[in-house]
Amino acid sequence: MHGDAKLTNATAFFFERNNRLFLVTARHVLFDEPSGHNPDRLLIELHTDPENVADSSLMSVPLYHQEQRLWREAVDSSGIVDIAVVELFREKLPANLHVHAFSEASLVDELKKIEVGTPVLIVGFPLGFHDTLHHLPVARQAVIASAFGIRFQGHGYFLTDAQMHRGSSGAPVVARPATQKTGRVHTTRMDVANRDVVQDERLNLNCAWYADVILTLTE
Repeated sequence: MHGDAKLTNATAFFFERNNRLFLVTARHVLFDEPSGHNPDRLLIELHTDPENVADSSLMSVPLYHQEQRLWREAVDSSGIVDIAVVELFREKLPANLHVHAFSEASLVDELKKIEVGTPVLIVGFPLGFHDTLHHLPVARQAVIASAFGIRFQGHGYFLTDAQMHRGSSGAPVVARPATQKTGRVHTTRMDVANRDVVQDERLNLNCAWYADVILTLTE
């Protein structure tokens, strides 16, 4: 949001650490220099009744205070990391909010156990599409498409193979039930610069950032 104008849709998730609650999303959701995207707040939808998922409310999350940004970002050896977090203060949350958050224990700790071809789920709101009655996201099936634990082309992400759309930026990438772990955040689609848009289909490969940076951002 910028003022009363709605700019775009995206995905985010809760991360809890040391009794503090954070909202995690893609950095370009909060600020994107090339497109001039610069919202002043987020409008997030929260479930307020654990017995009735159709009951929800909207909460405005400011991104700036006196022109100082309230969100945190990180930089590594390859440049800006496309993940950002905003701290949420519990006293400002709805009193009856029931939060299920990822935590440090949710992150993949043994990278060698994740192989190319490992199935994962990417849970989010592609093109804003979701269950509008129960206010629930949808999940897309994906697989790990590049060597896990290795920075693809020197960047802090690896690739997934899935049909993705705008609105899924910031979605958690969750390993299948065998491991019950998350270790990455989906941010964007990847394509080749010389693809013939008439003859060649999209690669349907996507960047997913390793989630260990979340620990840096929530220190």
